Amino acid sequence: MDRGKYHRKKNSNVDIVAILETQIDDLSPQIFGYLFEVLLNVGALDVFTQSVMMKKSRPGVLLTVICPIDKIDVCEQIIFKETTTLGIRQTIQKRSILDREIKTVNTKYGDVRIKIATQGKGENKTIINVQPEYEDCATIARKFSQPLTSIQKIVLDTYFND
Repeated sequence: MDRGKYHRKKNSNVDIVAILETQIDDLSPQIFGYLFEVLLNVGALDVFTQSVMMKKSRPGVLLTVICPIDKIDVCEQIIFKETTTLGIRQTIQKRSILDREIKTVNTKYGDVRIKIATQGKGENKTIINVQPEYEDCATIARKFSQPLTSIQKIVLDTYFND
């Protein structure tokens, strides 16, 4: 197999994203929740942290931001402004994605949005995943004092049985 060539199936979707990473060992952990919110609000696709061991055996945090190419500058400005980092690594990567659509399912507790991920087109379109929207399910679970997992199951059962 030639690993130098990039092979894709005919009906797959590929886009290009930036991966921004920095390791931080001198910042209050309270800042990260706020930082996530700000980065996601300006268009970051995903933000996450991982615990890492840094030089001199100091515990630290690896901050990773996945964003569209046109959001690199704004995301980096936020990271520099809101953290103590002195440098951010950039990697540009291909990313395989599924087509997505949002539908609404009417349950006995109310309407819940679901995300349907598909692959292919026309007669070759295949449902890969169906996932109830977390916020909708959590709101209903709180309102009716029901377990979140029970609400999610009801939504999926309703979707697949209608």
